[in-house]
Amino acid sequence: MAKNVAATALFMAAAAILCFSSLASATARGSISAPTSAPASAPASNDILYVEGRVYCDTCRVQFETKLTEYMEGASVRLECRNRTTDKITYTFEDLTDSNGIYHIPVEGDHEEEICEVRLLKSSRDDCSETTTGRRVGRVLITKNVGVATPIRYANSLGFLQKVALPGCIKELQGLGFLPLD
Repeated sequence: MAKNVAATALFMAAAAILCFSSLASATARGSISAPTSAPASAPASNDILYVEGRVYCDTCRVQFETKLTEYMEGASVRLECRNRTTDKITYTFEDLTDSNGIYHIPVEGDHEEEICEVRLLKSSRDDCSETTTGRRVGRVLITKNVGVATPIRYANSLGFLQKVALPGCIKELQGLGFLPLD
């Protein structure tokens, strides 16, 4: 039995040395790096979280995204955080969407005890600029105290309505199981 204990201890020591030397070798080569989850253009800081979301043109005027949805470049949004009891604004930041309709808003500090919302400000398209109650504001929780490992907090998509629905919308909605309303 003493031989088994000695053999097991020797095996574990060899495994530990192998693991340590592999880790040291990989670190020296630079193949191990910390994961980056913040947008590439964002400054690195432990005190900054990022709110990310998307703005779209509702080409079927149904107030949700479909296969015919078009994401809007250059639409403007504003993030506002306010005190829950006094309603005083504590943080605000405006951003424009990229070519995929995505915005990335850096947020300094923790806003756990505040109400934070992203709001549509201005459409980048004249033919798609109408807003509706359900898709012009998105609430987002901005705190590190929610069990999320990445610094990105996602907001629901926000949308503008196109003035006239695309001709293919009826077929698209039928494909989704909606009956025609006419």
